[in-house]
Amino acid sequence: KSSSSSSSSSSSSPAPHTTPSPPPWLLLQAPSIPTAASAAPTASTTTSAPLSLPSPSLPLSIYSYVLSVLPSPPPLYPAIILSSSSSSSSSLSFSLLLSQISSLAACLRSNLRISKGDVVYILAPTSLEIPILYFALLSIGAVVSPSNPLSSPDEIAHQLRLTNPSIAFTTASFASKLPHHLSVVLLDSPLFRSFLERRPPSLPPIETNQHDPAAILYSSGTTGRVKGVVITHRNLIAVIAGYLASREANPLENGPGVTLFTIPLFHVFGFFMIIRSIALGDTSVLMEKVDLPTILRTVQAHRVRFIPVSPPLVLALAKSDLIPKFNLSSLESLGCGGAPLGRELAELFSARFPSVNINQGYGLTESCGSAATQSDPEECRVFGSTGKLSAGLEAMIVDPSTGEALPPGRQGELWLRGPTIMKGYIGDDEATAATLDSEGWLKTGDLCYFDQNGFLFIVDRLKELIKYKAYQVPPAELEQILQSHPEIADAAVIPYPDEEAGQIPMAFVVRQPRSSITENQIMDFVAKQVSPYKKIRRVAFISSIPKSAAGKILRRELVNYALSPPTSKL
Repeated sequence: KSSSSSSSSSSSSPAPHTTPSPPPWLLLQAPSIPTAASAAPTASTTTSAPLSLPSPSLPLSIYSYVLSVLPSPPPLYPAIILSSSSSSSSSLSFSLLLSQISSLAACLRSNLRISKGDVVYILAPTSLEIPILYFALLSIGAVVSPSNPLSSPDEIAHQLRLTNPSIAFTTASFASKLPHHLSVVLLDSPLFRSFLERRPPSLPPIETNQHDPAAILYSSGTTGRVKGVVITHRNLIAVIAGYLASREANPLENGPGVTLFTIPLFHVFGFFMIIRSIALGDTSVLMEKVDLPTILRTVQAHRVRFIPVSPPLVLALAKSDLIPKFNLSSLESLGCGGAPLGRELAELFSARFPSVNINQGYGLTESCGSAATQSDPEECRVFGSTGKLSAGLEAMIVDPSTGEALPPGRQGELWLRGPTIMKGYIGDDEATAATLDSEGWLKTGDLCYFDQNGFLFIVDRLKELIKYKAYQVPPAELEQILQSHPEIADAAVIPYPDEEAGQIPMAFVVRQPRSSITENQIMDFVAKQVSPYKKIRRVAFISSIPKSAAGKILRRELVNYALSPPTSKL
């Protein structure tokens, strides 16, 4: 990062106050098509063309919007391919996909009595059936609520209490995790398969308003109890409209886009990316098993051009000795999100893949997964940045202690406002009020800054800053330095209690195979690159770093591990 903070360690939530009036140079308005020439903070109010969206009063679901932008007749190449762990693959054409969505939607209404507004819980791994189910539910106004099938029974029970679904869809492998009182349909059953093949009965159309809930997605819960984020149809329409405008400005050459999904479809990143891929007329390649060898084989087999990824995969691609064994010449770009990607790792990747762009992006579940992105090769070379604001958004950087709006170059909490911002947290009015203010500003909880050219830089989560004496130390900055070491496969940094300093930075390190790097070597490596107060002062070696499905480090687990008595670690 080009800016380091040496301010007071206090980062607690500010006392209640009115929304600060941004000075004229601060307010950022993204253009309808993000480009390298998009607006930057200046000495006067910065405005640009707004995102082109349908009238908010027009009844329109995200599925109807997707249908309206698809070419007619639909493309002849595959819409979705499921790449299995064996050499075989199965696929759906666009025509068959739309036909099965229509059939399933009718059966959901007539056979299962699912109505507009009903919450539908989905607990299942990636498969061809998941996108069909998503779109069918969205088309009838039901609320899609997908969850990680590896969630614990306690986590699932909490989610069910929040959303009170009328029915659940799962597979035989995960059905036992659901309570007996909840109606359940198995996606791998003959019944569900029959729903995809029936001739749809004639039913009256359903009118969906854009501000109706479309989905309830679960926040990662890295800093507290998981929350249910209510996403509307208009939120999703706004996200997809931005991508459509960008594609129109930068059309693909050499045939359709082929996107490989290494991210789970229950996460906001995967959720909106599958909608995006269908809307753009791209081919989506899904994977039953996600590991590096399978990813490389799939890129080669299906001539994949684009992969949405999280930083752990970028790290694996940059350092793996498997890369020369595969033909990856089709790969043009990675869309990296879910967690910060540091300058060092981006440069390491670019050195190995000079013809592949990393389009870094930033978003939250609460912003429908979209907030900032790098939209062209020139922006991709601004290492360390997540790009410029997504179309239609406004942003402020706010001092978390005083509520003062800050100028470019100053670090503070990022606030966002625009058409992609969530409706709120279901069943938690208190959390909603603490996160969304009366004027529609979303308080992200992320420590960030804009540079003079309008590029956004993510420093760290405010709640995860390490308080060393009078200084704030961002763990992500130290992790990026550690990951740049050739003998370190992965790393995480946490606060460790210290009587004198309050907290000290402690590193958990995964060595590369055959590496014997020591604690002192690691501490010396970091100390040469940071201010004295940021030095790593304790190191532990570990076999893997615990992470969420989106690639976010689960620091709480590491903190608990570091503080647990030795006998409990055996």
